[in-house]
Amino acid sequence: MQVALAGCSTIDDPDEPALVAALDRLGVRATGVPWDADVDWSAYDLVVVRSTWDYVERLPEFLAWADSVPRLANPAAVLRWNTDKHYLAELAAAGVPVVPTTYVEGEFVPPPGEYVVKPTVSAAAMDTARYGPGDDAAATAHVERLRAAGRGVLVQPYLRAVEEHDETSLLFLGGVFSHGAMKGPVLVGDRALTPVETVIGPRDPSAAERAVAEQVLSVVREPLLYARVDLLPGPDGPLLLELELTEPFLFLDMAEGAKDRFASAIAGWRP
Repeated sequence: MQVALAGCSTIDDPDEPALVAALDRLGVRATGVPWDADVDWSAYDLVVVRSTWDYVERLPEFLAWADSVPRLANPAAVLRWNTDKHYLAELAAAGVPVVPTTYVEGEFVPPPGEYVVKPTVSAAAMDTARYGPGDDAAATAHVERLRAAGRGVLVQPYLRAVEEHDETSLLFLGGVFSHGAMKGPVLVGDRALTPVETVIGPRDPSAAERAVAEQVLSVVREPLLYARVDLLPGPDGPLLLELELTEPFLFLDMAEGAKDRFASAIAGWRP
């Protein structure tokens, strides 16, 4: 079995060497290849979208590439849906508890309290910032910059409980829960557009978090090789912040055997 691990030419995937080794132990030959490389993707039995972390500014090109790959995981239809955060509205309409999200379609009206402004297409919290009372002018300027660049904008309340309880990620490999991880708050301190370094570590998700994650994935109809469900603590229970199905960091170092489980999922995947 020949597998391509699709990445990008500008950022190395720290998980790739160990994942390639784990696949090799299963008799699968895996090679890291930038997604925009000039290669014959049909020569691979499977192309796994992994560290394509430069897609945000090249989204139409990236989606056209995904459409052209005959055997892709996650599938191109999933990537097209998941790369724009309007999917949160669909999940909320399906009954999933989602961090309240407002999409800025007309005039921007700053909400009360603390809130977060982010693009609808983004990665790693870039171009995302937290604002509060007295920041209306800065927040409005942020929204206008994004919209002038042709980008969609959404606004969410800043849930301060994250500063005490952190963010929880639940990782599913081959459709099965594999492990959990925690990530400390990103939008703390000054409200600059560059997120701060944060602490990550292992976490055993609670029963309530597991239930929400399972509910989220039950709404997605396409087969998923991998999924990362990011949750924040809400006033009445866990809330979905993001569903990462495109190129998520999978925290494979956070749990013993996670790389081998991912390798097994890849080896057994049949598009």
